[in-house]
Order: sequence, then C-alpha cells, then structure tokens
Amino acid sequence: MKIGVTEKFKENIKDLEEYIALVTVDSEYYQDTNLNLVKHLVEEQNIPGVYVTLNKPYKTVEKLFTKNGIDLRLIIFIDAVTRTAGSKVEKTDKCLFIGSPEKMSDISIAMDQAVKSLPGKDKFVFFDSLSTLLLYNNPITVARFIHFLTNKIRMWGVKGVVISLQKEKDKDLIDELSQFCDFVLDVGGD
Repeated sequence: MKIGVTEKFKENIKDLEEYIALVTVDSEYYQDTNLNLVKHLVEEQNIPGVYVTLNKPYKTVEKLFTKNGIDLRLIIFIDAVTRTAGSKVEKTDKCLFIGSPEKMSDISIAMDQAVKSLPGKDKFVFFDSLSTLLLYNNPITVARFIHFLTNKIRMWGVKGVVISLQKEKDKDLIDELSQFCDFVLDVGGD
C-alpha cells in the first residue's frame, strides 16, 4: 500500500464538512485503498454510510470488511453484482440488491432509499467503482450518471467518495468528472 493514502485523504477533507472525492487508484492498491478509506469513515469519523459495490458481491465485501475490523452496523450495502453473476440472493436488511451495473436508475433509487434510512445528519456514500460502470455503459452515459450522482450527494448533504481504477483510456472521463468533485486523490501508479 502506498504510504500516506489515509493521511492525504484526511488532509484534503480537514476543512470540509461535506465533500465529494474522486479517488483514482492503481489496481495494485485498489483493495487496500477501499478498506482504509471506509475504515477511516466508519471507525475514525464514526459515521454511517452507504457502500455501493459494482465489483464484488455483498457477501464477499461483508467478509472482507469483517476480517479488517470494519463495523458493519454502520453500513448499508447496495450490490449490483450478485444478480449479474447469477448467484442466489439471500434477503437481508443490510443490503439492497440491484439487477446489474447497467441499471443506473435502480442504483440511484436504492442509494436514495439507503441514505434516507441512515440515522443522523452526518453520513457518507462510497461508490465502488466508476471503472466497472464503464464496462456496462458508454462513457457519455456514465459521465451523466456521475454528474447526477454528485448533485444528489450534495443535495443529501453527505460525504461522497467515488473510486476509479487508473486507466489511460479513462483519462478524459476522469478529467471531466473531476470538475464535479471537491478534490481528486491519485493513489499509486506514479
């Protein structure tokens, strides 16, 4: 793990009550970055949040978070992978299952429900990942969705983190989306 990712994140958010961070990460640091940032939000800031997973099924993320000491009581998951993979969906009050990453309107509706169901004013939305959306949707549609999503996050008055793998072919999209965010944190690949 590249040293100082959480510290760089803290430095960027220190004067912000609400923010939207675009975190671009080299694939080598992807999992550690996600774990460290979620752990920071849940454990250090003690705020509840919504974790949107487009890469790994809820059960896999749940086990990974538990293994790394992340308090799952503070997180509602939105899973757009399990049904796509054809796996059996076991109902739980901790996760909303979406058909696939193609169904961005369903993801948006689920996020709205999840954010509103969390207690208190201080909350976060963690979106994992922009790169996966691009596998299922064209870049223009993804750009529109992320613009819509960042506006929703601002209207909800919550903290937002959007993760994207660093890929040269996505550079133009990342540059376009950075204008909707308060800061971009580049992790690895230097």
